[in-house]
Amino acid sequence: MSEIFELISRNGKARYGILKTPHGNVETPVFMPVATKGTIKTVPKRDFDDLGIKMIISNSLHLFLRPGLEIIKKHGDIHGFIGFNGPIFTDSGGFQVTNEDFLHSIKEDGIVFKAPNDGKKILLTPKMSAQIQNSLGTDIAMALDYCIPYGRSKRKVEKAVDLTFKWSKEFFSERNGIGFGIVQGGVFKDLREKSASQITSLDFPGFAVGGLSIGEPKETMFDVLDFTLDLLPDNKPRYFMGLGSPLDVLKGVMMGIDIFDSVFPTRNARHGLAFTSEGPLDLRKSAFSDDLKPIDKKCDCYTCKNYSRSYVHHLLREKEILGLYLLSIHNIRFMIKFMEDIRSAIKNNNIENFYHDVEEKYGKGNS
Repeated sequence: MSEIFELISRNGKARYGILKTPHGNVETPVFMPVATKGTIKTVPKRDFDDLGIKMIISNSLHLFLRPGLEIIKKHGDIHGFIGFNGPIFTDSGGFQVTNEDFLHSIKEDGIVFKAPNDGKKILLTPKMSAQIQNSLGTDIAMALDYCIPYGRSKRKVEKAVDLTFKWSKEFFSERNGIGFGIVQGGVFKDLREKSASQITSLDFPGFAVGGLSIGEPKETMFDVLDFTLDLLPDNKPRYFMGLGSPLDVLKGVMMGIDIFDSVFPTRNARHGLAFTSEGPLDLRKSAFSDDLKPIDKKCDCYTCKNYSRSYVHHLLREKEILGLYLLSIHNIRFMIKFMEDIRSAIKNNNIENFYHDVEEKYGKGNS
């Protein structure tokens, strides 16, 4: 058992455990809704308890740029600013390297970003990233990494691996509190092995697999993920950054991932897609115009208890903001309940049967 993670039971490679943070303990496997700029899009804090949200992730670079650390400090810390007293992860901003509108250049000592609000150039160093996340009062901070876009040459990916290790050492020495190291290496297994050896040589309390789910073929993603997980310490929590479809999350759990985050549920909600116990539904389709059933009769969310598919379809057709809200809270609740069911399946040694049921509904292009 590590200091922050208690591994309680297994079913194959799937793990049930407890993640321990300054703002409370969380059962794993767990899915974190994304609150990049301090908000889960369209979802107010008042809904968190009903949805079962235990932990969220924000982006420290975005919050540093706007509203800025001084404003957040006036609220005490990030918990006071958001109004959420549960555990909060923060990403370093390394993922923004994949955004050409955000990235200016890569240097040995950090990443130069263009601030989207005023175009000002900012050099984000590992030390600065740690200090920002220390100031925010983050429960778990992600080390600054170089998340190189998919499709780059092996030589460039190896350079990113070496910089990630250099920056991780600097971040580790500056971080006050829990920090996670991030393994990079693209789709190259020898570079994944190199990066895992480097990053795990630092005594981070937990580790993340980064640089996947960014455009590579899904089969390749899972092959590299499975390979990489075998290189990580068994007694520490493992985090897959940016994976959010139900079937993909379940596959990740069955490979040994404990923590997930993604904008997938809310982004799909804004495009009219609902996750249900019977599979996904595109509520924009005219077939739902006179469908009086709830989105999912097995769901206990506010939307399903109060509104019909027909009504949500109408809101989407009319581009009413309420439709985005109702679908967002439904999809988040689905994912939170989905993780509850996964944990039950692990504890009952039933993960294989659970997988076959989910694959039937979310496989064949439906995930």
